[in-house]
Amino acid sequence: MLNKVPEATVFFWIIKILCTTVGESFSDYLNETLGWGIPKTFYATGAILVVFLVLQFRSRKYVPFLYWTSVVFISIVGTLATDYLTDEKGVPLPLTTSIFAVLLALVFAVWYRSEGTLSIHTIHTTGREAFYWLTVFVTFALGTAAGDLMVSQFNLTPLAALLIFAAAIAVVAVAHFGFHMNAVLSFWLAYILTRPLGASTGDFLASDKTDGGLGLGTTATSYIFLALILALVIYLTITRKDATEKVLGPEAALAD
Repeated sequence: MLNKVPEATVFFWIIKILCTTVGESFSDYLNETLGWGIPKTFYATGAILVVFLVLQFRSRKYVPFLYWTSVVFISIVGTLATDYLTDEKGVPLPLTTSIFAVLLALVFAVWYRSEGTLSIHTIHTTGREAFYWLTVFVTFALGTAAGDLMVSQFNLTPLAALLIFAAAIAVVAVAHFGFHMNAVLSFWLAYILTRPLGASTGDFLASDKTDGGLGLGTTATSYIFLALILALVIYLTITRKDATEKVLGPEAALAD
């Protein structure tokens, strides 16, 4: 197989943040605006996620539409997983955050022990792809829990939270580009932090002006960001600007 994960270009990070925003706003739209409730929303979006992950695994190369649709639904389901534990089961946010942090560490440890690398540039076997998507899911759940914990702990406004998480990502970028912090570590730290950044962006856009937001509502925010994701995915499908297209086997030349 060819490498099935896009290169971490500026397009990658833009769409990732858009996906995390949709994960927050669209889950709220289904759960609250449409009145589905957390369990029903979780099962419905989870079923759709399974369908797209099956298609993603069956593909032999990186397909932008399959990959980013899977990310959108993992963002939604990951958000709902945390919301289910905290809102439905009453698990405190510190404990939820700790559970997902430990789970992420375990996934990384097993992944590295099994494959010898955590790099996104060699996702070319079913095993590595399984580890990759499991890691992505846990990072979304962890980012949701940690972001909600920080916002509630310090009673932050959506804009203040957005600026804090943006600053944290900037610190990671400076550490990587300015001080040569390990690329794999930098990538996954930024990946985790984009989740609360996107959630804060969604809250800022959707929340009422009296609560420090712009008052767009979850419906408008969700559809605006979904439209932006679709436009960028179409662009990347045409241009292939983020595809690594690395040949990794004797038959790979025939895979395209």
